[in-house]
Amino acid sequence: MDMRNLGRSNLKVSNLCLGSMTWGEQNSEAEAFAQIDRAAAAGINFIDTAEMYPVPPRAETYSRTEQFIGNYFKTRGTRADWVLASKIAGPGNGINYIRGGQLKHNRTHIVAALDASLKRLQTDWIDLYQLHWPERSTNYFGELGYTHQDQEFTPLQETLEVLGEQVKAGKIRHVGLSNETPWGTMRYLQLADSLGLSRMISIQNPYNLLNRTFEVGLAEIALREDCGLLAYSPLAFGMLCGKYAGGARPVNARLSLFNRFTRYTNPQAEAACAEYVALAREHGLDPAQMALAFVSSRPFVTSTIIGATSLEQLDSNLASANLQLSAEVLEAIEAIHTKQPNPAP
Repeated sequence: MDMRNLGRSNLKVSNLCLGSMTWGEQNSEAEAFAQIDRAAAAGINFIDTAEMYPVPPRAETYSRTEQFIGNYFKTRGTRADWVLASKIAGPGNGINYIRGGQLKHNRTHIVAALDASLKRLQTDWIDLYQLHWPERSTNYFGELGYTHQDQEFTPLQETLEVLGEQVKAGKIRHVGLSNETPWGTMRYLQLADSLGLSRMISIQNPYNLLNRTFEVGLAEIALREDCGLLAYSPLAFGMLCGKYAGGARPVNARLSLFNRFTRYTNPQAEAACAEYVALAREHGLDPAQMALAFVSSRPFVTSTIIGATSLEQLDSNLASANLQLSAEVLEAIEAIHTKQPNPAP
């Protein structure tokens, strides 16, 4: 497993990161334990979670994922072997059961969320603590058209100051962003550099063959500012595996179980997906492994977050770490992208 620097920190993380958002919804605790064990055996040292998980978010399952991970650490005694990332939720998205639903990135909510996560995770520290999505109204979760709204939100400087206090207290080691825009990313970095505050060392945004919008405004920032991408949804909710081809909905698959996941199922995305799957098979490649290998090969990507609901899926995803795409395949990927760029932002 390739190891890469996490921003300007002294942490080294595997180029594949184990995602956890199905644990507690589609996966039991025993299955989560088995996935962590399998990932560790393959050389992964990086695990990502969030206070909101599992997904889809529900009051009945809220925080179950972090509880599973905490129980794993207690059972195995291997907390120090892992770089652990978690996130504080933001406002909206129908979440009215976390801290009364009035979620802010201020002192009250950050301290409460962090302390609760530490308790569930049964650890004294979180290596990377991320803002799950912006408190302000802006573009994320598939929205491209920006509509400006005059609204009150916690000043970014205040957010950084509170996070810095938690770093000094030893509760977290480093801070990062998620679902953030170029303006937000640069503003956080500017404030940190000019005021000596905690610096964001990563940004966790969607990136896959159907959604390469990160390249437009954020890739240069990631490289020049050492704020690398932790790429989520690298398989576009499983669309790039080929299992949903022709409108198929396999039993117990995510798109079969939950109707909220429509981001990658529009006609343009399905057409482009069919071409990527066909390209992989033409070259004797597993479509999912080709899609993952492409993401991991981008110079602005620090780690690709993989998720699975079975050990068979996980093993296939892990095998992508050893796949290097040929120049011919990469050229063909660019040709498809040029014909139908970003069909599912």
